[in-house]
Amino acid sequence: MRFSRKNLGIPYMLFLILFVIAPLAVLFYYAFTNGSGQFTLMNFIGFFTNPNTVGTLFYSLAIAAVTTIVCVLLAYPLAYILATSHFRAKSVVVMIFVMPMWINFSLRITALKEVLTFLEGNLAMHPFLNAVIGMSYDFLPFMILPIYTTISRLDRSLLEAAADLGADEKTAFWKVTLPLSMPGVISGISMVFLPAMTNYVVLDMLYNSTYIMGSLIGSYFSAYNWHGGSMIALILLAFICLFTLLTGTGEDDHRRGGSVL
Repeated sequence: MRFSRKNLGIPYMLFLILFVIAPLAVLFYYAFTNGSGQFTLMNFIGFFTNPNTVGTLFYSLAIAAVTTIVCVLLAYPLAYILATSHFRAKSVVVMIFVMPMWINFSLRITALKEVLTFLEGNLAMHPFLNAVIGMSYDFLPFMILPIYTTISRLDRSLLEAAADLGADEKTAFWKVTLPLSMPGVISGISMVFLPAMTNYVVLDMLYNSTYIMGSLIGSYFSAYNWHGGSMIALILLAFICLFTLLTGTGEDDHRRGGSVL
């Protein structure tokens, strides 16, 4: 039997079948069947006709959107300053912002909870604000790194050309740096927005009893309602795929625009 390079792909194909295709098949089966195993669309219809599930979806979107905006507003100036400065130890500064990711997630949120408790007293008084603070604290490094990497790799000759054409630093930033750094911003948005929709652990640890998509799915499976939980997971999966497609298309457009520039 002759060895072929195609044989190297067999383990990956088996992994794909066992841990991706098979779970998705089970998810689709439970999502479109009832307790008797008969095909039905009631799980899909029930999601959009139930005010609790629809409210959870919009609440999750609100938390994810506000968290993403906060992370962008905090991360972009910092990443820009670090990438364009001549500070010799800027890699150390970047490492300082990355280091919290090396610490256990629960320990970080517990420490943040103690700080917020000291400042607010009762965390239940501002559940949405505390959720956004916790999410932003957790996902901020995922926004800083792609923006910093993109800006640090920009071709400086483009800024020199803009200066030769009479553009000041402000104009060069808005016309050159910002458009060319958008791929990093879009990558950061996709790394923050999607996890923020489902990371219910932060809400639980900060005494926010409101459900988001992740906790809603968990509650359905805990109640042995696999059909409803599978449909919610499938709807969330479709939303994630759509969001990824849109951000990926936008990132490609900005890259093509940068190459033309």
